[in-house]
Amino acid sequence: MSEAKIVQKFPYKESVQAEKSYFWCRCGYSSKQPFCDGSHEGTDFLPEKVSFEENDEVYFCGCKQSKKGAFCDGSHQNL
Repeated sequence: MSEAKIVQKFPYKESVQAEKSYFWCRCGYSSKQPFCDGSHEGTDFLPEKVSFEENDEVYFCGCKQSKKGAFCDGSHQNL
């Protein structure tokens, strides 16, 4: 597996908490999207660790093609 699986062509809106670490799924095979469940085992993919300084709502990439890593940059509009 060299390319990430496109899970959906729109972002995941998630509420995040300050000082908590989140692990965004890069491979697209997690059953707990947009977060990692370990499904990348045996691949070249690793999850991306992200944390926040304040409670917020963010848009995590659902297509796994974003140039901003875990965060949606609109790349799904070109798929």
